[in-house]
Amino acid sequence: MPEERQEMFQYRILRYTPNLIRDEWVNIGVLLQDAAGRQQMRMLEDGAGLARVRRLHPNADLDLLRALPSEFEARLHDDPGRTAAYLEKLDQTLSNALQFGPVKGLLARDFDSEIDRLYREHIAPPVRPRGGIIETTRDWIKARLEDVFRRRRVPGLQRNVRVEEFTEPGDPLRLDYAYQNGVQGYLQSFSIRRDSSQAKVLAYTAERIRARIPACEFTAITEIEPEPENRRHQFVSRLFQSQNIAVVPLNRIERFAEDLRVRLQ
Repeated sequence: MPEERQEMFQYRILRYTPNLIRDEWVNIGVLLQDAAGRQQMRMLEDGAGLARVRRLHPNADLDLLRALPSEFEARLHDDPGRTAAYLEKLDQTLSNALQFGPVKGLLARDFDSEIDRLYREHIAPPVRPRGGIIETTRDWIKARLEDVFRRRRVPGLQRNVRVEEFTEPGDPLRLDYAYQNGVQGYLQSFSIRRDSSQAKVLAYTAERIRARIPACEFTAITEIEPEPENRRHQFVSRLFQSQNIAVVPLNRIERFAEDLRVRLQ
């Protein structure tokens, strides 16, 4: 198999520093740019990430942090000249709370995979070992899924797909993947052990999207099969069944990815 060509990218880390006197910050976002001018900002948006900020900085302005993803999304999709001016202005006049780190370069093969990696390594809450076993998180599941899709060379996947056009303006949720081949499909990593409350968010999103695209399909990728004796797992199963969301655990992901590759070719 021929080796994939690597490209040059640049990235910067956005830091939240609520108290400059103490000079303590937490990483909240990463900006990735390529030589062709593509740029994307990925920021903390989930409950676990914001909860970690609150633990580190009890007086953190969570309203500000929740508003930032939509603000950057709009700015980065503006006219290129205005976008460049906006980023330059941020470098010169960032408020006390927000600071960009230095520009760093790297070589990588894929823009979307690289911004996911940077987010996991620099922004996402650290994964902690529990009794020698790595604690499962949605980002960990997504990393496993991305690795399988890359090895299986699954074509035609859109990554980090915003849903606000189907739900409400400003909805920060991004679905991990979308695809189109006769039917519109969506894939979302989901930790059934840790994020059972987020099942309602995915079910609501599926319902709203199907109001516009009735025939679309949804799949939740989980770390394990729902356990029959676990009440929360069964709650998730019933909720997903009610919205026709398929569940594929990681022990079946290789077969799922191969079937999807054949469908999308």
